[in-house]
Amino acid sequence: MIELTGSLLSIELAKKIVYENERIDVPDQIWAKVEKSRGAVENIVSQKKVVYGITTGFGKFSDHLIEADDVEELQLNLIRSHACGVGEPFPEKVSRAMLLLRLNALLKGFSGIRKEVLELFINLLNHQIHPVVPQQGSLGASGDLAPLSHMALVLIGEGEVFFKAKRMDTGEAFQLTGLSPVTLKAKEGLALINGTQTMTAMGLVNYIEAEAIAIQADYIASMTLEGLRGIIDAFDEDIHVARGYREQIQVAERVRSILKGSFLVTHQGELRVQDAYSLRCIPQVHGASWQVLDYVKDKLEIEMNAATDNPLIFDEGRKVLSGGNFHGQPIAFAMDFLKVGVAELANISERRIERLVNPQLNDLPAFLSPMPGLQSGAMIMQYCAASLVSENKTLAHPASVDSIPSSANQEDHVSMGTIASRHAYAIIQNCRRVLAIELICAMEAATFRGTEKMAVTTRTLHALGRKIVPAITKDRVFSKDIEALTAWLLNTDLEQVLINRQDTKGEIVK
Repeated sequence: MIELTGSLLSIELAKKIVYENERIDVPDQIWAKVEKSRGAVENIVSQKKVVYGITTGFGKFSDHLIEADDVEELQLNLIRSHACGVGEPFPEKVSRAMLLLRLNALLKGFSGIRKEVLELFINLLNHQIHPVVPQQGSLGASGDLAPLSHMALVLIGEGEVFFKAKRMDTGEAFQLTGLSPVTLKAKEGLALINGTQTMTAMGLVNYIEAEAIAIQADYIASMTLEGLRGIIDAFDEDIHVARGYREQIQVAERVRSILKGSFLVTHQGELRVQDAYSLRCIPQVHGASWQVLDYVKDKLEIEMNAATDNPLIFDEGRKVLSGGNFHGQPIAFAMDFLKVGVAELANISERRIERLVNPQLNDLPAFLSPMPGLQSGAMIMQYCAASLVSENKTLAHPASVDSIPSSANQEDHVSMGTIASRHAYAIIQNCRRVLAIELICAMEAATFRGTEKMAVTTRTLHALGRKIVPAITKDRVFSKDIEALTAWLLNTDLEQVLINRQDTKGEIVK
């Protein structure tokens, strides 16, 4: 059981809730803050004060006063009218993360929402009922209005959900679990949708997957070094300490550890004086991508614990302020940065693939073919990798530099952060496939060199990979191999698996 407080949610805790379905609870002192904030809203309504989003319309309609008898209809109209998302739904893990992050923000006690509504959030998470949320339609300022409205539809018993691997009407899922929808009161509709939780939820999933890819890239690149008889001296600690980047030093250290005991790596001057940059500069390039990940993690963990709706209620209602915390620019920048960092992992991986298959760049069989000429071997795998990295280059164009005015120019600058987060997700999927192709080629090269000469860690990885993709003894439909290995990388904590597969003497456990 994980307690939510609105302030202490980390990526590691969120991962347990989103990926491992850990149940959640809320401490009594947090509920007290929520109830005080709600009392402030009810006082505003009863005293007929003019406060944006509570007794007025929204956006350009902020000058339209709403009668007390109409506030419930106002909230209902808001959710229905703003549910304008289109396209394919977000992955279910993203909509689960949306529920979690919006709940965490509302628990801060600045939003004026009732405990009853937040308890339904908790029940949805604990029952694993996840809104169907279309991916397209958010500008990323005034919050993720369209996607969060689709999330909010579920709270009022409308829209669709994923439940027990099925897509169904919300009402059906509620009947199966005994849950009941809520009727939204003053400000509650606005509190539900005025935030950045869609782009941040997508960003959370992106970070978790990108971090795994970055680790996998170090391991797969290490096997490539063996397949190409790379020069280990380039990873000497003194080189990397001399520059001073912590992440670069860590990548070099990881590669040295992975390749400890290898008889396939060489020293400078033994076969050649220097390797190409795609081998020699692995710590510098991969390390820079780790720097991006560190930046993204910092921004995500701030946003995951942020109050991002409008207006915000302070001092038990004595101060109600309209601001712009819903603007997604910090996450938009972080997602655009993440796109570049992950795209570069794919770029340098593709160059290593080229060195593995190009007979002009190595002493391996041409294109790793069992019968060069008659059989093409890995030739078109490199084409596929090249296509994926080229696609990444278009996806990596920053979304955050674009803006388009909305709501009759009241909302005249927006972040496009949700587009940035969606494109980052696409780049991550492409990068994983490129790494899968590199691993296939690296395994072939290592087999040619002699797996008995490999380091224990890379030999373990080779053995695991061979269970998914057998050796290339003749041409076959390699698409199946790429997708199978990609799925394995997605669902495998590679570092932990490799540690667990070695005994205390460093030998492979069969």
